[in-house]
Amino acid sequence: MSDAVSITLKADQLNLNARKVVKRLHESGFEAYLVGGCVRDLLLDKQPKDFDVSTNAHPEEVRDLFRNSRMVGRRFKIVHVRFGREIVEVATFRAEHPEEDHETYDSSHISEGGMILSDNRYGTFREDARRRDFTINALYYDPENEEVLDPLDGVKDLEKRQIRLIGIPEDRYREDPVRMLRAIRFRAKLGFDIEDETRTAIKEYGFLLQDIPPARLFEEVLKLFMSGYALQAFAGLINEDAFRWLFPDTQNLLAEPLNQKLIELALESTDTRIGNDMPVTPAFIFAALLWGPFLEERQRLIDEEGVTIYAANMEAANNVIAKQQLFTSIPKRFSGPMRDIWFLQFRMPNKTGKKAVAVANHKRFRAAYDFLLLREKAGEALNGLGAFWTQYQIDNPLDTQSSNHRRPADQQNSDRQGSRRRRRKRPPRTPST
Repeated sequence: MSDAVSITLKADQLNLNARKVVKRLHESGFEAYLVGGCVRDLLLDKQPKDFDVSTNAHPEEVRDLFRNSRMVGRRFKIVHVRFGREIVEVATFRAEHPEEDHETYDSSHISEGGMILSDNRYGTFREDARRRDFTINALYYDPENEEVLDPLDGVKDLEKRQIRLIGIPEDRYREDPVRMLRAIRFRAKLGFDIEDETRTAIKEYGFLLQDIPPARLFEEVLKLFMSGYALQAFAGLINEDAFRWLFPDTQNLLAEPLNQKLIELALESTDTRIGNDMPVTPAFIFAALLWGPFLEERQRLIDEEGVTIYAANMEAANNVIAKQQLFTSIPKRFSGPMRDIWFLQFRMPNKTGKKAVAVANHKRFRAAYDFLLLREKAGEALNGLGAFWTQYQIDNPLDTQSSNHRRPADQQNSDRQGSRRRRRKRPPRTPST
């Protein structure tokens, strides 16, 4: 192809299983390439996290070639080829959509919001390239011929260190508003600039994020804040005025320096822990993101409705979480620990007797203690409470040794399941005569 660039990548950087998939597809007469982020990262001399393959073979044909595979997806079917715990994702070249394309779909393939639910329209290599989001992700590598296929000048944009949307920004953002968040995420991850037209359109069309299901936005928030560059991602969301479409109540309180500082410290702490290969949980990040709205709602309930402090804590947490669910869903496995972190902040002033021991023995103590230290570091005056609990752990190590720090969700779930009492087996019923 005329846009092929001869590039030899280091053999130890290429994933052996992904190469096996490409080779078998080639031997069976199909086109096949490594594609997208893995090629981009290889060209940047970074080790890719995942390796994806793009091919002109249809999913059923790929499935027939690989016994260790299964077909997934509804809107666009892809094939996962499994090698032990590793998965190589294989997708068929996709066709482009003209503006009137919605009219060609059966109504059962379109959601009430107008989003395409079934999109198994296959195309050519060049059509597939134009369907991708950014030029730096429209790069294809042929390991057999050691060539990078670059139909949209993605290599030039890599050299310029810029993120450029393929096509007209308004059209591409309307097609999938999540691309705005992806642009911000790639800037945070790669340290690139966003090309001017691509960036300007984010502020103009950010409101489109309201049409995205909260469950999907939750996953996007995890990618933004749980990948090791959360602080830069947060700054990007603020700068491009996109944060308010994800956390509107928090956005309204960012004018108060303590609120923004606490969030930044929590995200910085998470980045550090990820960099040190330590466990993290979304519960801690969401606790920081929604702490301001929780406190505001709690105080409103006390002042205006005269409820007790205990009732105010419970109701404020319920109200804030319920409202946030309209924008980004928060699974119960994370909202529960988040509540514990919040509620322990009001129990930690109990420094003596059994109450102090109960706080120290709480399964969320370590996360709540970290949260307390961040509140102090953000500038909140807590009368040396952080220093007290730091010394308490030194003086009473047995009280806190069972408290695990920011345990992964799967470990928390297994702990809960393990603590449940087994049901007694009922003796068999005696037949009535």
